[in-house]
Amino acid sequence: MTEKAGQLTVKCPQCGKPVYWTGEFPHKPFCCERCKLIDLGAWAAEENTIPGEEIAADNDNSGYYQ
Repeated sequence: MTEKAGQLTVKCPQCGKPVYWTGEFPHKPFCCERCKLIDLGAWAAEENTIPGEEIAADNDNSGYYQ
């Protein structure tokens, strides 16, 4: 992340192109919709994860509806 003459610039997390933090880049922090959708697809395919304890697949929510 850099700041030049009052303009914040970050690298697109997908392709590395510079993204100026202005209204001209509606897909911030990505440079374009394509990079944004590639990242979304990686999350949907569970290629990206957030570290933590795994949640059991057999969620028993019966106690919540009594």
